[in-house]
Amino acid sequence: MTHPSRSGGQILVDALNIHGVDTAFGVPGESYLDVLDALHDSDIRFIINRQEGGAAFMAEAYGKLTGKPGICFVTRGPGATNASIGVHTAYQDSTPMILFIGQVGNDFIDREAFQEIDYRRMYGQMAKWVTQIDRADRIPEYIARAFQVATSGRPGPVVLALPEDMLIDTASVADTRRYQAVQASPSSAQIATLREMLASAKSPVVLLGGASWNAQACADLQRFAEANALPVGCTFRFQDLLDNAHPNYIGDVGIGINPKLAARVKNADLVIAIGPRLGEMTTGGYTLLASPVPAQRLVHFHADAEELGSVYQADLMINSGAAQACAMLAAMEPVDASAWRGSVAEAKAELAAYQEQPPIFKDGKAPLDLWQVVQDLMAQVPRDTIITNGAGNYASWAHRFYRYGGMRTQLAPTNGAMGYSVPSGIAAKIVDPTRTVVTFAGDGEFMMNGQELATAVQYKAGVIIIVFNNGMFGTIRMHQERDYPGRVSGTSLHNPDFAELAKAYGAHGEVVNATAEFGPALARALAHTREKSLPAVIELRYDGNLITPNATLDTIRKTAEAAKAAK
Repeated sequence: MTHPSRSGGQILVDALNIHGVDTAFGVPGESYLDVLDALHDSDIRFIINRQEGGAAFMAEAYGKLTGKPGICFVTRGPGATNASIGVHTAYQDSTPMILFIGQVGNDFIDREAFQEIDYRRMYGQMAKWVTQIDRADRIPEYIARAFQVATSGRPGPVVLALPEDMLIDTASVADTRRYQAVQASPSSAQIATLREMLASAKSPVVLLGGASWNAQACADLQRFAEANALPVGCTFRFQDLLDNAHPNYIGDVGIGINPKLAARVKNADLVIAIGPRLGEMTTGGYTLLASPVPAQRLVHFHADAEELGSVYQADLMINSGAAQACAMLAAMEPVDASAWRGSVAEAKAELAAYQEQPPIFKDGKAPLDLWQVVQDLMAQVPRDTIITNGAGNYASWAHRFYRYGGMRTQLAPTNGAMGYSVPSGIAAKIVDPTRTVVTFAGDGEFMMNGQELATAVQYKAGVIIIVFNNGMFGTIRMHQERDYPGRVSGTSLHNPDFAELAKAYGAHGEVVNATAEFGPALARALAHTREKSLPAVIELRYDGNLITPNATLDTIRKTAEAAKAAK
């Protein structure tokens, strides 16, 4: 049915309602005032952010958590460039997202008018689809296609530019139906071939990752792994696809991989990869699996047919969404797993040993034991707690030692974007206020989007943010000591008092200097967030020499110096 005449902004908001949007993130701009006006009378929550990068990260986190496209609105020019980091994250992380950008009017286009950018050129390599809506009567069509593209196949971001005059134009146009995400499925013949390959294997390994997962897919995968006694590893920053306490979970395959797990993957005679792209971080720089033809037999499931064979020529390539693949795998007749059944318990024991207290803390000389911090955290928070982090060495304490409870308890960017931790934690708490959310943030990383604490206070998002303050950009300093030992340049930081900064925003703030202080501080932070629905910040001040669980900066420097001297 064709509606009476509506403005472009109203048509757009009506379309968002049809497609089930309940929340949008953004920074207001004069270029899309008619959309803001239409949102005034809608049921869609518009979360006002402090910077477009934070808004885009929140929309991306929303997409990860819900499987629905995260919606973000920003203004033209500077707003669009600020938001690009979230679009890049959504692209590499295969997260459904739609970014709406205000644009100069059609009467000014191609004159390099105020803040004008050609978004097709700017976002061409960062999004699945980039376009501009020039006519108000075509808004329903474009919005329906945007949702379809963002959610189907390999999910990802879509960018739509909205000329200002188009938004205030009126049109009489019919609405569309709600979108339906489309995913491919394996054929029965492909599953039969996989079963034959598995039945003839001696040391198979399953790797999980990528997008298009849901709770049912995870449950189906678990049944498949249990029925066939399969060891399961989760790829880089997808550790929540199988409950880490499950007997078949053997660890994460990414940065800082357990050397014994790396050896298991290398020595496997069959790798079944369900969902991951098998990128650089997962494969250890393309070493766990040789490219283009791996030494192991490889079965690769992926939602995007073009991804299959693009890096690895698998023995069996299956174009399928994770949910569709796992449903058929769960229904597959189990094979005789006697050849490898005992390896699952062995791999689990190796994981437990790898998660023990690192030697750098066993002498008790470090005032603050970061391993114990993670143990105290696991002891106090519920199993369904959402842990978020951005990029940096501090994240290794969560990745290696925290035991994720299952789908969706981990939010982290596979593209290594700094500044992700705080916005994603706030978004998680806005999306699901009943769950505990804890953010791991480096000191340098916190300062990139820490201003979103104001957003958390405004919307009563009671996230707990743990700031790892070692006074440096730790990852870069680590590489610096490895390649240019003793020549520190550009990595030292002067930081504020993070606890006092949190209080200035209206949040709870504490400083922890010693191991025994963390547990009580965490208990107070948890009580504060539950009772007042306001965020809390715990600043950990610790020795920057303790750069990773495996090595100190001193050790890395001395090793590099010795290697240079030996040349």
